[in-house]
Amino acid sequence: MVASGIQVAQSVGFYIVAAMMVLFAVQVVASRNVVHAALALVMVMAGAAALYLLLAAEFVAVTQVLVYIGAVMVLFLFGVMLTRAKHGIDTDLNNKGWMFGIPVAMLMLGVTGWAVIDGWKDTTLPEGNGPIPTSAVSDSIFKPYLLPFWALSFVLLIAVIGAIVLARKD
Repeated sequence: MVASGIQVAQSVGFYIVAAMMVLFAVQVVASRNVVHAALALVMVMAGAAALYLLLAAEFVAVTQVLVYIGAVMVLFLFGVMLTRAKHGIDTDLNNKGWMFGIPVAMLMLGVTGWAVIDGWKDTTLPEGNGPIPTSAVSDSIFKPYLLPFWALSFVLLIAVIGAIVLARKD
């Protein structure tokens, strides 16, 4: 069966975004600058949102941007303000035994890959009845949990203000 032009474009887009995500993920781990590592992590999360857009899941992509990228920036703000981290390059961030982590990571990659391939080798996706409207997805998530989401936003706002007050130099 010959693939249509849309499928080829989606595949090319996937490989470009996936390669970008892998490069930024390596930069998150390898960066000696905390700010650069956080920005690279934001780019990895933005790549995940781009993958959701390729899957035509716009609502999930926007939620990814708002929740995860926003949360990464808030977490970074807490980390920098409360710990008074050094700015610039920090040479003693790495553990001396970091080389022992490479074989462990390769082993975990192999085991995870084997488990995914073995568990899903004969599985096919079910045929759907068409796309689910965004309003149905948002109603199923936010209708019963609207008040907790709203309360959490105020708690996070108060926490950010508290971090600013605590970290402020007198």
